[in-house]
Amino acid sequence: MPTPVKSVLPVVLLGCGGVGRYLLRHIVSCRPLHANQGVAIRVVGVADSSSLLVAEDVHSTGLDDALLTQLCAAKSAGSPLSSLLGRGHCQLFKNPEARGKVIDAATTLGSTTGLVLVDCSATYDTVSLLKDAVDHGCCVVLANKKPLTGAYEDFQKLVSNFRRIRFESTVGAGLPVIASVTRIIASGDPITRIVGSLSGTLGYVMSELEDGKKFSEVVKTAKSLGYTEPDPRDDLGGMDVARKALILARLLGQQISMESINVESLYPSELGPDAVSTKDFLESGLVQLDKSMEERIRAASSRGNVLRYVCEIESAGCQVGLKELPKDSALGRLRGSDNVVEIYSRCYQSSPLVIQGAGAGNDTTAAGVLADIIDLQDLFQTMA
Repeated sequence: MPTPVKSVLPVVLLGCGGVGRYLLRHIVSCRPLHANQGVAIRVVGVADSSSLLVAEDVHSTGLDDALLTQLCAAKSAGSPLSSLLGRGHCQLFKNPEARGKVIDAATTLGSTTGLVLVDCSATYDTVSLLKDAVDHGCCVVLANKKPLTGAYEDFQKLVSNFRRIRFESTVGAGLPVIASVTRIIASGDPITRIVGSLSGTLGYVMSELEDGKKFSEVVKTAKSLGYTEPDPRDDLGGMDVARKALILARLLGQQISMESINVESLYPSELGPDAVSTKDFLESGLVQLDKSMEERIRAASSRGNVLRYVCEIESAGCQVGLKELPKDSALGRLRGSDNVVEIYSRCYQSSPLVIQGAGAGNDTTAAGVLADIIDLQDLFQTMA
């Protein structure tokens, strides 16, 4: 006998890049699993940077699974959302009208059936939209770190109703870092320190250097494996790690901004994007960094340590950069592109809580986003 539907979660997705497309595929493929749990996710709208594809009737229907599958294929091929018109019961709105339609859906569904606004984009431009959605009683799920790392007032606004926001995938992809931190805080156990390797790219680079390989060779290999951004300096500059560190620091109650974080870049400003093209950086810039990195690796090794690119969050503040660590520590043993986080508190003072696993990748991140959506189901139980 079929399990009765207890929770219907209407979803509007912002961003259909790699993570967004994987999320839609996960939603479609997990229909039988969720049906057995009495849960139904209804995707009522999908937006990219220029337009919004929305179901004709957001109250009772969503975009069907065939259309969602076609949407993923179209966006993977670089086609616009408008190419999907005529393939299902949907409407298309271009920006800036599209933003108004998302607000309309938030206004209507937020006060009736409820709505989950999911941000899988990579822009600050969604902040005002997310805050409007919160004002209309909607739930918010974030893979996008930027709304939580801008003005502190925006962070406060978005997390003001903690029951209605989930952002596990902003730190460590699908790893339960945010959940662990919030559970420890809720238990009354004060967290004194967090140390984490939160970049799969930089984790891979630093662990490979231990084998005597040159920094320039390792970075190029990481790029060929798809670990880095098209311009590796987006990873080597440390800003992605800094955003994750800022989210964790703010969770601990620190009212700080990005400017408060000391971030060590692995390349000097004279080799930055404003001075050197990506091509020249890869061909002639990287090799200039080999000698200094080799010296730092050798010096750490002489002391029985290894170098890791980590964030450190303490009551005194937050730092991001290279740090010498014992080879036999959880971070020192790190190999490959895994993330590792150590959490120290009163209960975890001498032996920290260690969280380790795959911390990057569209598939892993999207799975974390889907888990966050499902985690909201209790708020929708009376709305089926």
